[in-house]
Amino acid sequence: MEILTNQNTFVLSEEILQKMDAYWRAANYLSVGQIYLYDNPLLKEPLQLSHVKPMVVGHWGTSPGQNFIYVHLNRVIKKHHLNMIYISGPGHGGPALVANTYLEGSYSEIYPDISENEQGMKKLFTQFSFPGGISSHVAPSTPGSIHEGGELGYSLSHAFGAVFDNPDLIAACVVGDGEAETGPLATAWHSNKFLNAKSDGAVLPILHLNGYKISNPTLLARIPHEELEQFFRGCGWKPYFVEGDEAADMHRKMALAMEQAISDIRTFQKNAREKGDHKRPLWPIIILRSPKGWTGPKAVAGKKNEGTFRSHQVPIPVDKAHAGNVQLLEQWMKSYHAEELFDQNGKLISELAELCPNGDKRMGANPHANGGLLLKEIRLPDFRDFALQVSSPGSILGQGTVVLGNYLSGVIKLNENNFRIFGPDETLSNLLGAVFEVSDRQWGAQAIEEDEFLSPSGRILDAQLSEHQCQGWLEGYLLTGRHGLFNSYEAFIRIVDSMFSQHAKWLKVTRELPWRRDIASLNYLLASHVWQQDHNGFTHQDPGFLDHVASKKADVVRLYLPPDANCLLSVMHHCLGSKNYVNVVVAGKHPLPQWLDIRAAEIHCAQGIGIWQWASNDQQSGPDIVMASCGDTVTLELLAAVSILRKHFPELMVRVVNVVDLMKMQSELEHPHGLSDADYDSIFTLDKHIIFNFHGYPWLVHRLSYKRVNRNLHVRGYIEEGTITTPFDLRVQNKIDRFHLVIEVVDRLGNLGSKGDYLKQQLQDKLLEHKHYVQRYGKDMPEIAGWVWGE
Repeated sequence: MEILTNQNTFVLSEEILQKMDAYWRAANYLSVGQIYLYDNPLLKEPLQLSHVKPMVVGHWGTSPGQNFIYVHLNRVIKKHHLNMIYISGPGHGGPALVANTYLEGSYSEIYPDISENEQGMKKLFTQFSFPGGISSHVAPSTPGSIHEGGELGYSLSHAFGAVFDNPDLIAACVVGDGEAETGPLATAWHSNKFLNAKSDGAVLPILHLNGYKISNPTLLARIPHEELEQFFRGCGWKPYFVEGDEAADMHRKMALAMEQAISDIRTFQKNAREKGDHKRPLWPIIILRSPKGWTGPKAVAGKKNEGTFRSHQVPIPVDKAHAGNVQLLEQWMKSYHAEELFDQNGKLISELAELCPNGDKRMGANPHANGGLLLKEIRLPDFRDFALQVSSPGSILGQGTVVLGNYLSGVIKLNENNFRIFGPDETLSNLLGAVFEVSDRQWGAQAIEEDEFLSPSGRILDAQLSEHQCQGWLEGYLLTGRHGLFNSYEAFIRIVDSMFSQHAKWLKVTRELPWRRDIASLNYLLASHVWQQDHNGFTHQDPGFLDHVASKKADVVRLYLPPDANCLLSVMHHCLGSKNYVNVVVAGKHPLPQWLDIRAAEIHCAQGIGIWQWASNDQQSGPDIVMASCGDTVTLELLAAVSILRKHFPELMVRVVNVVDLMKMQSELEHPHGLSDADYDSIFTLDKHIIFNFHGYPWLVHRLSYKRVNRNLHVRGYIEEGTITTPFDLRVQNKIDRFHLVIEVVDRLGNLGSKGDYLKQQLQDKLLEHKHYVQRYGKDMPEIAGWVWGE
């Protein structure tokens, strides 16, 4: 019988305790078997070296602790009818999660060949850390997972992202004490200041202090108890400690802590939902201190193993050089008494199987951990309703992100609890302020009268200055079936380079898993970009995220650089409605000439690349030169250069090409959006010089198009020249300005005679004059700053 009389008294019946301990032994047995065994899974015959994998690799240290946590979570799920997912933060907890989903049956339902019998157990063991098998960390192939365990630091952010707008969900997040030393995880403790107990679910962090990383102790395990408790109380948590190494005592302590935590969560939610209490709660956290490699070999080769760093990976080496260790491994595995846990056929005995929740209450089968099952289509307003009226190319100035902000406010209104905007305090700076006309920022810490747009609920999460946090929240939100957008400064999106990589790899792998359903795309809006940083300077000038993204699998990544506001509307509308991609959109916030009306913009963006006939004059005879651009500012400079060329060389046939979808430059054999060779050649010709003005680093365009026939490609882009200077001067320093472009045309063609030489000298003088003007007055010369297409 189980009784919770108050927050301090809880009795776990001896029968349940014994069953839970047996279940834990079963999970531990399966974890060890995955690391070591190739055959003889139930040890029905004496263990031999031939039964052990030729190369034993994997990680044991965190597995027994996570197995312990899992069985206790199963108990409270079943008792309290909870909707719960499990997020495994420690880097290599794969054996534990695979073992537990196998025991509950969800693994075999997804992978029928890994059946619940001796043959299936053999396959379960063989596939682990084996060529063509599964990894040692929790991965997309692991049922119930939304968190890639290959990189540490993001589990808690993922957990909070999962529960935003999921009022019935609890995300149990196991945080490794090594993981807790990372910057992103340290930041994520403050996620509790953004949780709304009324409309969001809850996160139950379980900090697993097993004391060691690969070869070093962990900091949080080596500070006094009082200091550790004060740390978490200072971060706004209510800690419950479970400490020890004796199994029965630890089961009782953990059961009590679980009951206390669930009681707290339900009380806080009830107060918020039924009584309107918006006071920020002290959410519970469980701090589990147990030995690393718990229940493993006490010592190996005369050195202590359990409770030390030596148990982190493979505790007992077993190979031809250590053949005598086979008996040590056998003794270890037999200590779990598998004959008491599994029947003769290798199936978990029924009285232990009854401890598991049923159906989709099992954490390995919870639909929130396969978010595509729950995905509701995003409702999008007609982007044409937000368009700028462009009567002719360049006739008006407009600000792309200002226009986009109006559209995003419409998206927010149509998608209550299904769409959020994330950003590190940059939504207003990126001029998306219109969204605050329809939603506040969600904020649970103190607010004062002078604050703007803060409330306990909101569609916007941009009040914490951490790109890691925003990325983690958004990933968790997407992976549990919702939609979102991450807006950031272009230079500082680089902070989440590795997080993007992990998500891109997740999408790549899930495309190959038919049971994983498509989720909404991860959408980036990169504004405040490299080409206008009037006061921030060199530190804020880095377009390298494009290079990083372009290196990932072609069926996952998309890169868009719309030239004006109407194209930005069309592109973002497409991205928000897409699935299973990472979409990167780069757009400026400053006033620029607007080139296309909304209908032309829609057609241009659908094609991704096009010849701008209105800016070209080669329609009858073909071009003498091709002028191409990709990006808003570089398009302005390119068209200005074309204007100069048309004025001084009216007989010169110029073709103007604009690229919105950067991956069009790649071959269709390498990217689904790539142009065929025939289409590429029809646009860029087989042999004419191509002057390509690019938003980012020039070598990216060369890399994407290096297989094309026409090698006369001359790309200008950011060349790491920058400082605090004027917009045009920054372009001059990187030679993407109109004057340098014209000089390049003169040099490349070489047949413009004295007229070309004279113009080149004029432009070089103009560049020198502008440099002196900027140095003297701190601004661009008026005739440059005021240039608009058509004047």
